[in-house]
Amino acid sequence: MNPTMIQFFHWYSDGNSQLYDQIKNSTSYLKELGISAVWFPPAYKGAGGGYSVGYDPYDLFDLGEFDQKGTIPTKYGTKEQYLTACKTLQENGISIIADIVLNHKAGGDEKEKFHAVKVNPENRQENISEPFEIESYTKFTFPGRGEKYSNFKWNFHCFSGVDFAEGQEEGIYQIINDHGEGWEEMISDEKGNYDYLMYNDIDQRNPFVREELNNWGKWYHDQIHFDGVRLDAVKHQSPEFYKEWLYNLRANTGKNIFAVGEYWAPGELPLLEKYIEATEGSMSLFDSSLQHNFHVASLAGAEYDLRKIFDETLTLANPLLSVSLVDNHDTQPLQELEAPVEKWFKPLAYALILLRKDGYPCIFYPDLFGAHYTDKDKEGNDQEIFLDKVEKIEELLKARKYFAYGNQRDYFEDANCLGWIREGDGEHKGCAVVLSNKDAYDKPMEIGTQYAGQTFYDFLGWFQDKIIIDENGWGNFPVPAGNVSVWVPEN
Repeated sequence: MNPTMIQFFHWYSDGNSQLYDQIKNSTSYLKELGISAVWFPPAYKGAGGGYSVGYDPYDLFDLGEFDQKGTIPTKYGTKEQYLTACKTLQENGISIIADIVLNHKAGGDEKEKFHAVKVNPENRQENISEPFEIESYTKFTFPGRGEKYSNFKWNFHCFSGVDFAEGQEEGIYQIINDHGEGWEEMISDEKGNYDYLMYNDIDQRNPFVREELNNWGKWYHDQIHFDGVRLDAVKHQSPEFYKEWLYNLRANTGKNIFAVGEYWAPGELPLLEKYIEATEGSMSLFDSSLQHNFHVASLAGAEYDLRKIFDETLTLANPLLSVSLVDNHDTQPLQELEAPVEKWFKPLAYALILLRKDGYPCIFYPDLFGAHYTDKDKEGNDQEIFLDKVEKIEELLKARKYFAYGNQRDYFEDANCLGWIREGDGEHKGCAVVLSNKDAYDKPMEIGTQYAGQTFYDFLGWFQDKIIIDENGWGNFPVPAGNVSVWVPEN
C-alpha cells in the first residue's frame, strides 16, 4: 500500500485531554482512508502545562504522568491515554511518528548566575555588550518527577543561550561556558548564526547533554515503540548532532527508524540539499519549497503557470527524501510563518502530493476534520478562523490507496491544465488525473493498451458520463474549471 502520513493535530487542537482519545477512536477511519502513519504532537510536559502545544518542552520524561507545571496530563491527555492510542493504531497496522523537540528547554525550576554576552538579534555573531553576570532560569530539577527514569539535572552548562535575564532588557544572551566558542556551527549564515531560536538553547556540544539525549531517545522508544520521528527545528541545530543521535537511536533500538526534519526554508532548495548532504541522508525533510509553490499558486489563480509547480522543490530534486505537504501547524492562519494554501486550490495540491509517484505525502488535520479557533492577528485583534474540510479529500486519499501505482506519464504542456496517468501494477489498477486552475478542459492522455476498450469513471463524482479507452490506449479526460478529476477503471 502507498504510505501516507497525517499530522493529527494543529496549533489550536482541542485540549482537556481529548486528542489522544480522538486519535484512538479514529483508527478505523484512518485505516479505511489508507493512512499508514500518524504524527503525534510533542507528548512531553511543556512549560505551559496543560495549555502547552508542546514546543516549549520542560521535562522530556513526563508524558503526562507527573504533577508538574500545574497539571498531570499534557494538553492532549495522560501517559496512559497516549500509550493506549499508540497501541490501538499499531494493532491496526498504523505506524507512530513521534515529535522530537531537542533544540531548547523552557520553564526552568531555579535561577542560576553565570556570565554571558548580549548579541545583536539580527546578527548573532555581533556582541553588543562585554561579558557580564546575568541570572536566568537554567536549572531544571523536575521536583514533580524526582529521579524516576533519569537523575540528570540540567544547568547553565547545558545551554548556549537564553532570552531572559533577571532585571535586564529582553534580548539574546550567549552563555559563556566550556563547551565551545560561540554558537554551534550551522549550514546557513542567516542572522549571522541561527543556532539560537528561543527559550534556553540546548548546547549539544556538551558530552553529558548528548549522552542524556541518547539515553532519552531509547527510553522514549521503549514507552511507545515509535516507528518514526519528526525532528523539530533542525535548521537551528548542528547536522552533526542529529547524524549521531539518529545513528544511536537506530543502533540502540535495532530498528531502521524513519526520520523527517523540519528545515523550513521556502524557496531555498539549496539549503535543504545542503542539510541532507551534511546529515549524510540520515533523514528526510519536509518540502517547504513545494508548500510555498502551492501557497503562491493558490493566490495567483489562473495567472500561475502550473508547469512550474515542482520547480526548485525537494520532491523533484530528491524524491526519496522528500515529505510533501499542503499545510502544517506553522503555515496555518494566525501563525508566525502563516502561508496557507487557499481553499479552492487545496484539492489540486492534494492531488499533486497524493496521486504522483514522488514524495511521501503528509496530510494536515484541519484538511481532513476541519478546525475552528480564535487568536490574535498581526495587529493584535481577535480573529475567528474557520477551516473547512478539503473538498473530496477522502476520495483523493482512497484514490491513492487503490489506484496511484505503477509507471507515471506526464502531460504538462498546458500552463493552466496538468495531467498524468499511472499505469497500475500487478496488484492495482491505474488512474488518470487532470487538474485545472482556469477553465474546464478535456485532456487527451495515453493510459495504455492494457486498458483498451475499458470504461473509466470519475472517482470524485464530478461527471456522470464515462470514458471508453480506444484501441491505442488513449482517452479524453475532462476536468471541471479550477478543479481536479480522477479517472479510474469501472471494474
